[in-house]
Amino acid sequence: MRRKDKEITDIKSIEEIINKAKVCRLALTLDDTPYVVPVCFGYSAETIYFHSAKEGKKVDIIKKNNRVCFEFDIDHELVESEKACNWGMKFRSVIGFGKASFVENIEEKQEALGIIMQNYTDKTFLFPEENLNSTLVVKIDIEQIAGKKSGY
Repeated sequence: MRRKDKEITDIKSIEEIINKAKVCRLALTLDDTPYVVPVCFGYSAETIYFHSAKEGKKVDIIKKNNRVCFEFDIDHELVESEKACNWGMKFRSVIGFGKASFVENIEEKQEALGIIMQNYTDKTFLFPEENLNSTLVVKIDIEQIAGKKSGY
């Protein structure tokens, strides 16, 4: 990172940002063409989970290239100034890289979907086997991660 004064290296601070975020932006690449898609997610033990239909563009790309980049950002606040070039933005963010894989095991799927739901509610749920069979769950094993802050 160019600006070391904005870098966040402490894993607890990085995880705080991830746990506070409500959207994960997932970046995929196929044939040198980038594709970014926002996903609902769950995070646990250096692993990101999201669910999907079993067919679609992101699924097709992951099948051909499972290398991904992801991004989270929180605490946005516009910083105004009298001079246009002095305007800015306060924020905290996390960017990382990893490998995506499909969760096939029913028990693992249920656990992953529970982790996703924990990001949005304190309620617990049981997932019917019919739903588990019709839902694709993707697991991202994080290989590299970094945080950045501006104005904090």
